[in-house]
Amino acid sequence: MPRGDKSKYTDKQIRKADAITESYEKRGVPEKEAESRAWATVNKDDGGGKHPGGSGRGKATGQPAAHKGGRKGGAASADRTAEQRSASAKKAAATRKRNAAAKAS
Repeated sequence: MPRGDKSKYTDKQIRKADAITESYEKRGVPEKEAESRAWATVNKDDGGGKHPGGSGRGKATGQPAAHKGGRKGGAASADRTAEQRSASAKKAAATRKRNAAAKAS
């Protein structure tokens, strides 16, 4: 099987890669780079192609990148006091204001 052959990927994995590619292209990433990143994401999530002969066959997906969002942040936020969260929010607001002013000038 030549390098870059996608025959071992399922239809769902191919659709997923296409959707990710389109998303990157919409954000201005060059087509080849977008496709490369998309397949890297599919491989990270699923461990490779699922059809016989593909490296990912039979492996559990564990916790794919798409499902990790918010877990760490939620726990970190819960460990902080109300004063700490408020101070962080004020600092973030000041940073956004400063960046907006710098961008305007």
